[in-house]
Amino acid sequence: MEARRFLSLPIEERQALALENSAAFRGYTTLGDERTRGHTDWRDQLDFGPEQEAPPPGHGGPAWCRLRGPNQWPASIPELSTIALSWLDDMLELGVKVLRALALSLGQPMDHFDSAFIPNHDLHAKIIRYPAGNRDSDQGVGLHHDSGLLTFILQGSVPGLEVQIGDELIRVEPLPGAYVMNLGAMMQTATNGYFLATPHRVVSPDGDEDRISVVLFFNPAFESTFEPLDLPPELARHERPQPVDLKGEPIHTRFGENNLKVRLRSHPDVAARHYRDVLTTQEK
Repeated sequence: MEARRFLSLPIEERQALALENSAAFRGYTTLGDERTRGHTDWRDQLDFGPEQEAPPPGHGGPAWCRLRGPNQWPASIPELSTIALSWLDDMLELGVKVLRALALSLGQPMDHFDSAFIPNHDLHAKIIRYPAGNRDSDQGVGLHHDSGLLTFILQGSVPGLEVQIGDELIRVEPLPGAYVMNLGAMMQTATNGYFLATPHRVVSPDGDEDRISVVLFFNPAFESTFEPLDLPPELARHERPQPVDLKGEPIHTRFGENNLKVRLRSHPDVAARHYRDVLTTQEK
């Protein structure tokens, strides 16, 4: 599997693709360099998305435009980029089909969400390893929900994913060939809380084998906005407006703003290098 080949490369080769190099948050994150809710996550990963051009310096647009840019790929595994980008294309087709089914279930036209992905989208993916033997903490990644509409998780054979249902965390056992699908903050906003974003976390493996997963954040174009839908009365009576995330911070209706907010707090090294102007504004 190409994911395992990448994660087996010498650490120097992986770190040459450091996420800190990319304002688009594309590249390799070393163990302990990401945070969730202020605590260190124990995982390393390669982030990638569709190949895009970065905006020119001083472009004058909103800061979230910088979330677009080229990927960083290992030269020693040239086939990884081909496989990964082809998979993104296949998943785009799957995700749109799922969204069309959800739109119909919400009493909307089947193509309601299409314009957020066709012709342009901002899908984002990760190849992730959660190392076994983490004795300092069981936090592979802390409890959170994602910022987009949907998330698809392809688990390996090692468990660890837990989703929160009510007040209980339920372990999701790996099922070969199956994706786990979570809902994100934009779906919660779009449905005024009829659908809630899925809180979830990953617990570090308690055995001797690392957990490997591949995750697709089925993200719409950053320009997309998601105001509450006009739901049919039989659905509207079950709305649960929740305009804040698990940290109590506002969920922005424009996806680019919401996504950038989450990324800046998860990767302070990238924020300090590429978004100092945004941080300065927030401090005022």
